[in-house]
Amino acid sequence: MKDVRLVFADERVEIAYNKLSEKPEFFKLKKFLDRAIEDIRNNSSCGIGIKKKLIPREYMEKYDITSLFKYDLPDGWRLFYSLETREIFVLAIILEWMSHKDYEKKFKYAVR
Repeated sequence: MKDVRLVFADERVEIAYNKLSEKPEFFKLKKFLDRAIEDIRNNSSCGIGIKKKLIPREYMEKYDITSLFKYDLPDGWRLFYSLETREIFVLAIILEWMSHKDYEKKFKYAVR
């Protein structure tokens, strides 16, 4: 089994993650994300694979990804990440997290 290295897709995502510790109302979400990150490090494919045709164009254009995984967090939150396989390790790229409501909008599941 290859080593899993985890990175944030860009500086904006990493800053947002780190700022969760500064606001008491987000302590619970930060704890959920920390657990998800640990799970991804232990098993990079622990999330639910999203079919390629359902990957938002925004993700493909902005991050040049070819895979997308969804990790369901408590309280309806979702974490999205991509995987890239390298020779000696797997790179897990944290793209973003969002509420269930925002998830439905982004993936066009919301009823209009």
